[in-house]
Amino acid sequence: MTQTFYLKQPKNEKETLILFSCYFKRENFKFVYSTGEKINPTHWSFEENRPKLKGRSKDVNSSAIKGQLDRYSLLFENLQSRSKKLDEFLTSEILKSEFNIKFKKSSTKKNLFFEAYAKFMDEKEKHKLWKPNTVKKYINLRNHLLEFEKKRNFKLTFGLINEKFYSEFVDFCYEDQGHFTNTLSRNIGFFKSFMLWSLKNKYTYNDVFKEFIKPTRVLTREEALSEEQLTIIFEHNCKSKSLEKVRDIFIFQCFTGLRFGEMKTINKRTIENNYIVLKEEKDSAKETRQIPLFKLSKFILEKYDYELPLISNQKHNEIIKVVLKNAGMIHDVEYTRIKGVEQTVFIKPFYERITTHTARRTFISILRNKGIADKTVMSITGHKDLKTFNMYHKVDDKARKEAVEAAFSDMELPKLKKA
Repeated sequence: MTQTFYLKQPKNEKETLILFSCYFKRENFKFVYSTGEKINPTHWSFEENRPKLKGRSKDVNSSAIKGQLDRYSLLFENLQSRSKKLDEFLTSEILKSEFNIKFKKSSTKKNLFFEAYAKFMDEKEKHKLWKPNTVKKYINLRNHLLEFEKKRNFKLTFGLINEKFYSEFVDFCYEDQGHFTNTLSRNIGFFKSFMLWSLKNKYTYNDVFKEFIKPTRVLTREEALSEEQLTIIFEHNCKSKSLEKVRDIFIFQCFTGLRFGEMKTINKRTIENNYIVLKEEKDSAKETRQIPLFKLSKFILEKYDYELPLISNQKHNEIIKVVLKNAGMIHDVEYTRIKGVEQTVFIKPFYERITTHTARRTFISILRNKGIADKTVMSITGHKDLKTFNMYHKVDDKARKEAVEAAFSDMELPKLKKA
């Protein structure tokens, strides 16, 4: 996406505003933002779309104006780069929000709350304390807070972080944003982390936020594939090479329990004696993991010469749904979401509930349903917390049937009494 600057009134004989512009193809929208800078058109280079820096027609403030315009260009380029890194789309709303924060267009008065939030994020990123997905979640929280200000007419300052704010924000998340309890719980946790940092760095002395209740996360139904379903997918004749590649990557995840992001580290150098030797990506303090390979997982690696044809996680999630739909997995499944004490039931085709995370859940579920010890499975997946690990396990119908038969199959039917 390209950017440019142009004059609001290029034929004006007096000074006119300089506007920033770019085009969002996905939104079919031309974004225009006033830089607040002004210049006489005679001092403007229409070929370079910048102030003239040489010649008699140069404005005395040309260098200063150019410096300010360069700040807009640099922020725009950084946002584009960050969006690619996080595998997300840069939207016009995000760009406007970033410009408002950076160039103080949202208020003539300094907003210490969001200034602190920006410094908080900047510090964590510079110290390499967050993974890209964590950065993305904190950006989402900030955007929710900005939207909260707008929708609820509630100016956020450190002094107003109190019980009233908490009640309004919870209601906003549930009613305006449509969040469920697990999403709200995560965001309250992130918000309290930011407030603790602000307290430590003396942006505020208000510690009322410590009393904010973080809703208890609830275990919701998530899908896992059975061995029979894995066989159907693996043997499915895909209609294109792109579908086949996504299918193979998904199956490989199911065979190894790897996170999607971990597969980019795999190559011939990471394979030793039929094991993938993997340094823990999410926590460098954790010990190296060894993931066993067997004939089917090795077959997939060899098929691609140990360089898996990865695409973005987002695109992969879109395509794997197509693969499963084509493979006939179109039966409806029911799941619930919780808002406080309210439970909502949803029904969707099975294939629409499948993501890269399903593969990791499938690996864990199959091994545990076969009676493999938790300690063994966790050593492969890299889990250290049994509570988190248990959230991945889905007991299948076969395991339920075998459990009931093992417990009660020896019992005899009672003799019928004569009337």
